[in-house]
Amino acid sequence: MKKVLFIFMLLFVVANIYPQGFKVKAVGVQTFSFKDDKGRNQATFFSTTPLEDVNGLTTEIDGEVTFSIADLINTLTGKIIIPVSSLKTGVKKRDADLQGSGWLDADEYPNITFTIKKCLSVKNLADNKLQVKIAGDFMVHGVSKEITTDVMIIYLDENEQTIKRKPGDLLGVTSNFTITLSDFDIDNIVLGKRVSDEIKIGVNFVGSNK
Repeated sequence: MKKVLFIFMLLFVVANIYPQGFKVKAVGVQTFSFKDDKGRNQATFFSTTPLEDVNGLTTEIDGEVTFSIADLINTLTGKIIIPVSSLKTGVKKRDADLQGSGWLDADEYPNITFTIKKCLSVKNLADNKLQVKIAGDFMVHGVSKEITTDVMIIYLDENEQTIKRKPGDLLGVTSNFTITLSDFDIDNIVLGKRVSDEIKIGVNFVGSNK
């Protein structure tokens, strides 16, 4: 009996020393949507060519995540969706090539998606701020590959300031990672110029649970 009580006490201490979720006003399971008609959420991509760097952007983000406030590591699920047709580089001809059949082929494969498979680790930086490592399936050009990325997540209880952006509690998500075009059967030629096989991607989203 003493051994059982010791194990329970040890688990309680470990759970409090190494929390795996947020300490905020909300409790239970929450779902946050990242759809924003005002276009304030962003995903960026960057590559190089022999003559110039290519910077791209989209503000058409959709998708949602769901998790238990106190146990994010064991409950986090979700999916992010980006239409290929929304990707812009600042040059219309280059955008057409990027979205065309010779490259990302928006007609055949209209969306880029990231589907969360597992939360691998959680580091508590503050009661409402976590650094997590996530494994998920990144799909582009009809090919899905598992990637692992570090993600910063900030939880903001609804207040007079946050409600100016959106009603409800807000969830801020930022991450940076790199993909390899050849892994997704993409020829790294745009406008006749070879771009780097590695594309750097950055995301900056804010979602609401209302």
